[in-house]
Amino acid sequence: MKNGPLAIAVVSMMGWQGTALAQTELEQRIQSMEQQMRYLEGRVQSSDAGDKWWQGVSMSGLVEVEAVSTSTDDADTSDIAVATVELGLEAELSDWARANVVLLYEEDATALDVDAATLTFGNTESVPFYLTVGRTAVPFGRFISHLVSDPLTLELGETSETTALVGFKQGSFYGNAFVFNGDTDTGSDDTIDNGGLNLGYALEGETGFDISLSYLSDLSDADAITDAIGNTVEDDVPAWNAYLAVTHGPFTALAEYLAASDSFATGELDFRGRGAEPSAWNVELGYTFELAGKESTFAIGYQGTDEALDLDLPEQRLLVGLSVALAEYTSVSFEWARDEDYAVADGGTGEDSDTFTVQVALEF
Repeated sequence: MKNGPLAIAVVSMMGWQGTALAQTELEQRIQSMEQQMRYLEGRVQSSDAGDKWWQGVSMSGLVEVEAVSTSTDDADTSDIAVATVELGLEAELSDWARANVVLLYEEDATALDVDAATLTFGNTESVPFYLTVGRTAVPFGRFISHLVSDPLTLELGETSETTALVGFKQGSFYGNAFVFNGDTDTGSDDTIDNGGLNLGYALEGETGFDISLSYLSDLSDADAITDAIGNTVEDDVPAWNAYLAVTHGPFTALAEYLAASDSFATGELDFRGRGAEPSAWNVELGYTFELAGKESTFAIGYQGTDEALDLDLPEQRLLVGLSVALAEYTSVSFEWARDEDYAVADGGTGEDSDTFTVQVALEF
């Protein structure tokens, strides 16, 4: 059947209407797509902001496994143990605020403990002062060593507390002042009654050095001493620390001395029937070189204590060690240590012991 004029007009009208409807639908779809694009663009910008926040977060870790063999006049012992597991998280939330959390497991522990949890406010590149609050080892002593064993200065004086610290760094000068409520109390007091100061000067270069002096108003809050004497003392026992490190090319020399400036009460920490006035020192020399293409460090140390018999610390310790970086994150260390106990007249055994340690460490 042929189409007449009316039919052609109707078809033309329907085609125009269909085109108009299609055009309207297309415009609606375009508008919808533009709305979706604006929404997605906002999500992407939000995601970018989140990524920038996460870029300020870094993680670190350390695992140390040790094989230890000890020989004394009476017996020989040996063991393999996971000596240290450390997990750290640091978040730099802005140029002026950051948080740090460190979980620590050591051989005698049963679980991961919160070793550090701090908030720091400040930017020493703009303003030399900063504020740190939270749990950490207070800056009394430096306790740095190239060897596997902790230095005797650390075993005597390390003090981990929840503290408030105000510090500064201006050029080569640095320092801080801190206060905390320690684990031990004088009588029935339970207040923020301990604190200290630390001042230092560090210079970098081919020949560099770092020197610092620190003061603690009560050494009885040191971790080892609190474990030995409990939570109540008769009087505060102030202490001081001096540290010096000198570097020249591949050589590093370390020296540290830590001492109480008063005696503990008799019955708290004793030596030869009276209150002890403990001290510790460490002298160490390290040399960094290449061994079979691997960065290595050879170190020798000589350490000692005085009036620290009640803390189960040796009177003298001689150490020799070698550490080799096997890969980017992995190292192996060897250490021989000879401990000499206090003499029988001082209440010790007068005996020597030799300890050989092999440590494999992975740090990232």
